[in-house]
Amino acid sequence: MNQLKGKLLLNEPMARYTSWRVGGRADQFYIPESLEDLSMFLRSLDAAEPIYFIGLGSNLLVRDGGIRGTVVLMHNVLTTLQMDGDAVYAEAGVTCAKLARFCAKEAKQGAEFFAGIPGTLGGALAMNAGCYGSETWNVVQRVTTINKRGELNTRDAAVFIPSYRHIDMPVANEWFIAAWLNLAQGDAQESAQKIKALLAKRLAAQPLNQPSAGSTFRNPSGDFAARLIEASGLKGYIIGGAQVSEKHANFIVNIGGANALDIELLIQHMRETVLEKQGVALQQEVKVLGELEVRE
Repeated sequence: MNQLKGKLLLNEPMARYTSWRVGGRADQFYIPESLEDLSMFLRSLDAAEPIYFIGLGSNLLVRDGGIRGTVVLMHNVLTTLQMDGDAVYAEAGVTCAKLARFCAKEAKQGAEFFAGIPGTLGGALAMNAGCYGSETWNVVQRVTTINKRGELNTRDAAVFIPSYRHIDMPVANEWFIAAWLNLAQGDAQESAQKIKALLAKRLAAQPLNQPSAGSTFRNPSGDFAARLIEASGLKGYIIGGAQVSEKHANFIVNIGGANALDIELLIQHMRETVLEKQGVALQQEVKVLGELEVRE
């Protein structure tokens, strides 16, 4: 039997891999060397083993008690990015920013919005990430997934049901490995200018100089979560080392020394306050993993 070539870490601190820079330890943490190695690793695990895939660790809160199970890191692992006929083929570990630049260089329009998503394509596919009026699944032609047995499946986009910041999977316990994007032919210079303008807008509006996880809540229909949070007097509100950003109220920033519980309590306080003062129940966009209690 072939030997695994990736890197297996035990009791690995997740704070190293999340954009909030918080989180307890994962029982197992695997960095595959290749797709073949990842497939082999998944086959080696017990069928009941909980498995979690992460990319850049944005849009993710790992609790202080850590993760019981195995975490697989995709960032900087599956990074093939190329043209496949008229489609753009990108693997799940490609950052959204790199994907946007590549599409612009190839004069493919409609992918500029990816420059504003602080994650990898795998994460963008898993949550139908989007910004400035565009969403990931608007441009997906087909995808390849991998299951717990290490088997690969390629499926057309039509069998997936996308909605706002969510995607219904046709089969459970599968993770995105790659996607083909269907984009119209455009002008490379025009796309580059759109990306430049989008990034300038993002820099002006978001606290990019502080550890955060992007938007905390989904925008309710016909409104903005940031407006509701600010109107509730929460801008700048602090619990421990976590603060509602003074620059963008839908962002929580780590102002130094925050732990995951600080952030989770702040999320709860924001939701309760907006419901009380605005009558709107905000839906959380940030995904929470792990255990509350820290093991001795």
